[in-house]
Amino acid sequence: MPPKPRPSPAPPYAEFSRRLRRWFQKHGRDLPWRQTRDPYRVLVSELMLQQTQVSRVIDYYHDFLETFPTLDHVADAPPSRVTKAWAGLGYYARARNLHKLAREIRDNEEYDTLPAEPTALRRLPGVGAYTAGAVASFAFERRTPLVDTNVARVLRRVFAPEADPKTTAGSKAIWVIAEQALPRTGKASWTHNQAVMELGALVCTARIKRCEVCPVDTLCATRQGEKSSPPPAR
Repeated sequence: MPPKPRPSPAPPYAEFSRRLRRWFQKHGRDLPWRQTRDPYRVLVSELMLQQTQVSRVIDYYHDFLETFPTLDHVADAPPSRVTKAWAGLGYYARARNLHKLAREIRDNEEYDTLPAEPTALRRLPGVGAYTAGAVASFAFERRTPLVDTNVARVLRRVFAPEADPKTTAGSKAIWVIAEQALPRTGKASWTHNQAVMELGALVCTARIKRCEVCPVDTLCATRQGEKSSPPPAR
């Protein structure tokens, strides 16, 4: 009888997360929204960071929160004042959705404040799967996955080089990996999620793969595939 094929080894999710969290403790940027667990402040930061560089967001973040220190302040203001405070960031639908969300929270008896669970957050105006996961994880320390462009790039390169995040099947596969790679607790998941995003922003970028300083290079399927490939013919 032919020998039975050996089962594929389980992906090293736990080691991946441990290495990332250790790296983040040393190399993570000191960003203002990482110093808070206030759900409103986390939400504002996540909305601002959509399609906007971190360096631009920092100043706008502080100024916006000085004008609107709480979600109630946003709800009580006319929409035009909220969009005016958003001026310079662009993509004003984000500001309009924040205003709609604030009024829904204020006027709906179902809510006392922003909900903690991703499924409830998804029902609010302008909150998609990523933003719901980010607020649940970064404000409430829920053990929940989140996938943005940086996270998708890292997880695809490390665990699923053949997956295409732009397709439905590829996106689902990346979200499954994101959930399976989470550590056991919500507190550790806060650091893990921040670390994956940070690695994609600083090391495993779209333009340059800085594999020589990556903490998970020996676990990375893409990196190992490149090492085993024959050099190009001259």
